[in-house]
Amino acid sequence: ACSSLSAMPAGPFASSVGVGRAEPEWAALNKVQGITGKDDIAASGETSQAPLKLDHAITAGDMASVPKKVDLLIVGAGLSGAVIAERCSKEMGMTSLVIDVRDHIGGNCYDYVEEHGIRSSKYGAHLFHTKFQRVWDYVQEFSQWMPFDHRVKGMVPDKEGVKKLVPIPPTQATVNELFGENISSEAEMQAWYDSQRVLPPSGEAANGEEAALSRVGPLLYERIFKHYTKKQWDKYPAELDASVLMRLPCRTSTDDRYFGDEWQALPVNGYTRIFENMLLNDPNITLRLGVDFFAAKAAGKLPEYGMLVYTGPIDSYFAQQGMPKLEYRSIRFEEIWVPEPEDGFFQEAMVVNYPSADVPFTRIVEYKHVPNQPEEVKRGEVKGTLIAREYSSAEGDPYYPVPNPENRALYERYRELAEKEEGVCFVGRLASYKYFNMDQAILNALEIYDNYKEAGKFAPKRRPEDFGPGDGPK
Repeated sequence: ACSSLSAMPAGPFASSVGVGRAEPEWAALNKVQGITGKDDIAASGETSQAPLKLDHAITAGDMASVPKKVDLLIVGAGLSGAVIAERCSKEMGMTSLVIDVRDHIGGNCYDYVEEHGIRSSKYGAHLFHTKFQRVWDYVQEFSQWMPFDHRVKGMVPDKEGVKKLVPIPPTQATVNELFGENISSEAEMQAWYDSQRVLPPSGEAANGEEAALSRVGPLLYERIFKHYTKKQWDKYPAELDASVLMRLPCRTSTDDRYFGDEWQALPVNGYTRIFENMLLNDPNITLRLGVDFFAAKAAGKLPEYGMLVYTGPIDSYFAQQGMPKLEYRSIRFEEIWVPEPEDGFFQEAMVVNYPSADVPFTRIVEYKHVPNQPEEVKRGEVKGTLIAREYSSAEGDPYYPVPNPENRALYERYRELAEKEEGVCFVGRLASYKYFNMDQAILNALEIYDNYKEAGKFAPKRRPEDFGPGDGPK
């Protein structure tokens, strides 16, 4: 692969294994090796690779025609709400009304085929990866999947200040390209890290900067992590918890995959199809979109229900308590259609990070690279390409909790209120003030369902923090 700015990509990001695959040594570690799973909608003869047209009653949010009484009122049609509705229906025969304030199902996973024919994610790139066998078995019930080894590049200045396209997280190739090294073994790479690392003055990292310097040393820290962190959080690493940067991956190998999980895949017909298979053809599940839970409740439009499953922001639920709002970071997407890129692509990989301070966006995503594009795209019939520049922001939809002691203490106050709230189960990312990866959100919802089946109570089996860190801002 070319590494200079002037080099243009030739086709989608690929290896000898295939499009979207890592080099053979590393691709072999992915337990997903071919198309797997089932898609009942496709099996029934549906040929569209775009989201299905939903009934008018669903899209209009018609509350007059919903059942008068349901077992569950579920607020939010994302992963957490969909899993609980699906499991409670399939295994227990329970009825649900699922409402969402947005005009589509799938929460932040929602993807669609845009006007030129390219499959695009409305809320940024979603990469499914899991180490949980249970989650992998579950998602195969609602979609076909194809292997995908996510690899990220970064546009990073070398020691002369010339920007180079290099693997992120840093690998042997990154260090060789940026600093003129000639590292060719894991031992040499480890020795380079050891020569670079700066141990914290007190022995334990007191903040994110000390953590990063103790992990990767000043050369990589300055070029890749310092300004990227400022763009993501609007705080320099020195102003953040050490935990935020203690997770910096330090690769000693040539493995340039972003994730190390056993199962890494993309849904063949997009993420929205998973939710369509979970929710649409089940007589126990009623779906209404464009419905604000608080407004519908105030207007007396909600049916009688046995239990409320709330997957929205926990601070919104308790807004009348007059407590401060929880702090989140959001993302603004600037989508640009590039009509005639050279060789059909704008950049060399699906995701290229821009960690330098002189560029305002954090990364550019080019969806055309992924192997679950519609057939017309894969055949080269769509000449242009869609790119999305991502800007981190304090305003907008809540994406990432801001990890600091004040926010954690405030969430604990909300959590105490939630535990006292009778007949309500708070579930998912926004209700837990925790960044869940997709597989973690699914497992959390499955375990909450397990508790209901075993003990008659919707409750998590573990605290959100026990899932370990999510991927967080990319």
